[in-house]
Amino acid sequence: MTENATDTVWLTQEAFDKLSAELAHLKGDGRIEVSTKIAQARDEGDLSENGGYHAAREEQGQMEARITQLEDMLRRAQVGEAPKTGEAAPGTQITVAYFDDEDDTDTFLLGSREVMGLDDSVDMQVFSPQSPLGAAVLGKKVGEQSSYEAPNGKTIEITVVKVETFQG
Repeated sequence: MTENATDTVWLTQEAFDKLSAELAHLKGDGRIEVSTKIAQARDEGDLSENGGYHAAREEQGQMEARITQLEDMLRRAQVGEAPKTGEAAPGTQITVAYFDDEDDTDTFLLGSREVMGLDDSVDMQVFSPQSPLGAAVLGKKVGEQSSYEAPNGKTIEITVVKVETFQG
């Protein structure tokens, strides 16, 4: 499989370090903690009616899923600034007009809130490059048009009005 823009995960050094530290914690102390919880709950006896045991196993499953997600993100990570090519790529802030109506626009970040290291204080919509809107704008430059299918089945036409590097 060849790498392309949708495979790359753009990360700042700070976001990369934060996600790497989370992965190290989960693979080390996190696994030890959840294993201890499972062992303690198992010692309580009958597992079929042991809520603590089932909760610990659920926590373990969620933690392992997060480990897999982090490993994948970090494997595909490109640390640094998103390319400044003037085209929509992960890590860029994009403004689109719907149906050529300059009064009906949306501005959003192409990427992932988590991957970009954004918290809830950053008030901006974020669309992944794999989403219908994200895929429609990916690689487009200012003035280019595209379309995508909305969840209701309707075709939405967009024009890229602005592309700039996100300054979070």
